[in-house]
Amino acid sequence: MSRFVDRGATVAAIVGIGMALTIAVSFLMVIPIDPAYLAFAPLSGLLIGWYGNQRAEPLRGRLGRIVANAAWSGAWTAFSFAVLFLAVKLFFFSLDPGYRDERQGGSLRCAAGPACVYARYLAAEDGVATLTAAGVSDVAGFTDWYWSGQMGSARLIVGSTMIFSLVGGLLYTFGAPRTPADRRSVAAPPAPPVTPPSL
Repeated sequence: MSRFVDRGATVAAIVGIGMALTIAVSFLMVIPIDPAYLAFAPLSGLLIGWYGNQRAEPLRGRLGRIVANAAWSGAWTAFSFAVLFLAVKLFFFSLDPGYRDERQGGSLRCAAGPACVYARYLAAEDGVATLTAAGVSDVAGFTDWYWSGQMGSARLIVGSTMIFSLVGGLLYTFGAPRTPADRRSVAAPPAPPVTPPSL
């Protein structure tokens, strides 16, 4: 236990980082589904905010400690989700070779990297109209527009995950022990009676 948070919250933070890594690989790299990633981030925060307190078992009356535990574990989880999100986006943005399936028109003719991402957006349905409405007319303008959107998503991830982690901490209070004797680690079940061996 530290001055501000319990050890259980630190353990939960490590678990949260692992969850972020697993979900990032699953929904950003293997099967790219951004909405799923954006949904799983706050749900993970909810679980981690509760889990950190469940491990530490602060008393119900120590609301400040409960909130601190949830905020600590939730912050690590939130920033892990956001950093991994931006890292994967940067990886694909920098190295996009312009490959497309033949049914979609074949590979794009472009320089690998931002130019291919720009060409991919232009080739998408309503892509030209969308970019024109955003005032994008070249690769440089597209790069600024693209990263502005990704940073907005990252901020959404951090904010929603933090809020949900605090909600998870508050949910813990409903089942929190009222006194030290109520803790699972203290209130161990009595040992079974010892039966002497029969002769």
